[in-house]
Amino acid sequence: MFDVICDQYHLLQMMSRFGISTGFGEKSVREVCEAAGVHAPTFLAVAGYLKNGRESAPYYVERICVSALMNYLRQAHSYFLNFQLPSIRRKLISAINCSSANEVAYLILKFYDEYMGDVRRHMDYEDKCVFTYVDTLMRGKASGDFRIEQFARSHVGIDKKLQELKNLIIKYYNASDAAELINTVLFDIFSCEDDLRQHCHVEDDLFVPAVELLEQRVAQGEKPEDDNVTASPDTDPLSEREKEIVRAIVRGGSNKEVADRLFISVHTVLTHRKNIFRKLGIHSVSGLTIYAIARGLVKLDEVEL
Repeated sequence: MFDVICDQYHLLQMMSRFGISTGFGEKSVREVCEAAGVHAPTFLAVAGYLKNGRESAPYYVERICVSALMNYLRQAHSYFLNFQLPSIRRKLISAINCSSANEVAYLILKFYDEYMGDVRRHMDYEDKCVFTYVDTLMRGKASGDFRIEQFARSHVGIDKKLQELKNLIIKYYNASDAAELINTVLFDIFSCEDDLRQHCHVEDDLFVPAVELLEQRVAQGEKPEDDNVTASPDTDPLSEREKEIVRAIVRGGSNKEVADRLFISVHTVLTHRKNIFRKLGIHSVSGLTIYAIARGLVKLDEVEL
């Protein structure tokens, strides 16, 4: 998982929407997902789709667990409504003069508030109507006359008005007295616009087709697939001898002191150190100390700072 994140750092945001936190050590993607109770094929499908683009969607749809993807979309809604959009509004207020005396600034803020209302209504509809319908399907039951294709036909992107706001600010708001602040807000708006666009594409290209497959299975009397995830045991890349070396090093022991304490040669200690640093991707005693404390190998009062 560490290698995947370093290669595509934007997946950090995707991880949080799947309920996966950092601090997973050397675990594989599957091990990290299982430890968090996340359906690994769905995680990999969304990651692959975000990396490879919309044309790759058909390859991933059948790998998806609908309930896992729906939880991801719900978390994304919460992020937009409770964090990202309010954060942009606060920065916008700091960057522009929102008094009625500055008519352009006043109307910009009014435009943004209307946009936030539109997004909230859009996402509330999905949470209360679309996701409720899919929850019913997951229990193997059809629900009324609603079908996911109705949502697909009426689904419109919610990034368009944000794009318009960004354009209005760039073209018509004179920010000579707060250029850095307004540029920071614009950067956030650009990022939010991209994020919302991707969110809508995930719904259109992955969620809707996956729900259509679920509708077909339910109509044929098939039981929806169980997506329960069994957590895998924790893994550690170091042997017991290497852990002993780590403890001795972070407690302040020199190579000779470590060798004497463990009744091995200095050359063996150096070889172990090299292997430990290679396995962990750590290249300093300070980094090794953080690892040792995080893994419970030593306590803070035992180490030499």
